[in-house]
Amino acid sequence: MSNDEQLAKSTAHEKSVVNAALYKHHEVPGALLPILHDVQDALGFISSGAVAMIANGINISRAEVHGVVSYYSHFRDKPTGRCVVQICRAESCKAMGADALMAHAQTLLSCTPHGTSSNGDFSLEPVFCLGFCANSPAIMINDNPHARVSPPLFDQLIADFQSEVLQQTGVNQ
Repeated sequence: MSNDEQLAKSTAHEKSVVNAALYKHHEVPGALLPILHDVQDALGFISSGAVAMIANGINISRAEVHGVVSYYSHFRDKPTGRCVVQICRAESCKAMGADALMAHAQTLLSCTPHGTSSNGDFSLEPVFCLGFCANSPAIMINDNPHARVSPPLFDQLIADFQSEVLQQTGVNQ
């Protein structure tokens, strides 16, 4: 898809978000990372249209922007579920059961690593070191850290999230 086609596919909201990020960081040398963070924080991911707008806005190639988005595991190029579950895959967590926890999470959430459940509720992301090595295995649920997570604790955390969503949407349990 050409740069012009990607720009045309972008929504008005997406264009507004990208333009705001470009304006905010227009005088910052090496502004690509702060721009990408702002766009992802606002939109939840960085679309191909956003990549094209960012590349055009800071006068670099789409390949350069895409390379940064695809290199850093923090950045996403597609929407995620309402709940993003990150499971640490670093050595300490693996030694304390992260592999079993990942397998359990895949079954409970009905999705694979780097995937999203068919109902759009959950995305499962392997990450490398959340910084809780002394309290392994560690996970993050929507940027909230949890340490020493066992499969039963994982089940409870997911149930708590689901209960919270039901309360927010006004659905009776």
